[in-house]
Amino acid sequence: MAMQMETGEARAGIEALGARMGEAIIGQREVVERLIIGLLANGNLIVEGLPGLAKTRAIKALAKNLDCDFSRIQFTPDLLPADVTGTEVYHQGEGGAFRFEPGPIFANIVLADEINRAPAKVQAALLEAMEERQVTVAGKTHALPPLFMVMATQNPIEQEGTYPLPEAQMDRFLMHVMITYPPVDDEVEVIRLVRREEIAATAAKDGEGAPAASKSAPVPQEAVFAARREIGGIHVAEAMEHYMADLVNATRAPAAFGNDLVRWIEVGASPRASLALDRCGRTRAWLAGRDYVDPEDVRAIAPDVLRHRLKLTYEAQGEGVSPDAVVAEVVRQVALP
Repeated sequence: MAMQMETGEARAGIEALGARMGEAIIGQREVVERLIIGLLANGNLIVEGLPGLAKTRAIKALAKNLDCDFSRIQFTPDLLPADVTGTEVYHQGEGGAFRFEPGPIFANIVLADEINRAPAKVQAALLEAMEERQVTVAGKTHALPPLFMVMATQNPIEQEGTYPLPEAQMDRFLMHVMITYPPVDDEVEVIRLVRREEIAATAAKDGEGAPAASKSAPVPQEAVFAARREIGGIHVAEAMEHYMADLVNATRAPAAFGNDLVRWIEVGASPRASLALDRCGRTRAWLAGRDYVDPEDVRAIAPDVLRHRLKLTYEAQGEGVSPDAVVAEVVRQVALP
């Protein structure tokens, strides 16, 4: 079965996953692509956008159409680390013993909703899970599932009562995906889609809906694992490796690329950025049906990989320069291979 999946079923499954997500998330094609890239690149994502732009809906659409366990953690100021990781609970039966009760982090896809509304101690509880794919409670280590992904959401405008994520945790997110307003025509389609869903939900409640058997089966996890194996074989030329490293290095040594970058960048990206460019670049090439990475793969995902890894100067913030503008200037300045 694994061999059959590797020779064609993996691509068919991932394409079906993307198509189903596209039906549920209208006008956000790039977001759908980024979520799938994050899934196949085995990374964690932070999704940011204004209220009502389908951040949660996009993540739920991914989980709904994939054969996986989905967990949602609503981050609030009174949340405790044990509410995320789980804790040891004493059971009186069988002579009395402490047993570990897993928390909601033990799922395949974990939605950390409004992650910046919880204090630093709770945010830190995610660090080990995101980086090591394990949780340690009461001195005991518990492994997370082979398919594991944290997708965190943030609201960029409501900062009162929030706790900004520390740089160390931001760096552990493979990509920082931004969701923007859809075009007017797509928004009209959103209205029609939600109306159809409301009608279908009412019909199902009244016993008039289509039988459950008519629904498409979720994409199996093996499709993801098989796709990852194929992505591991994507060719990356030495010139492309140097190009990715040059892009990241330009954020650390901006003096060679003009006074603007010097004024704007206080702290550049870490080596995790280079690794993320490689993983995401290979994944995008695979999704495009190529067996090699070209410069456009890297340039396309550079903003998502770098925007949360740069610390801008007060001067840049005062001038209203965004991280995306800085990344765009870096991409413009660094020579193509």
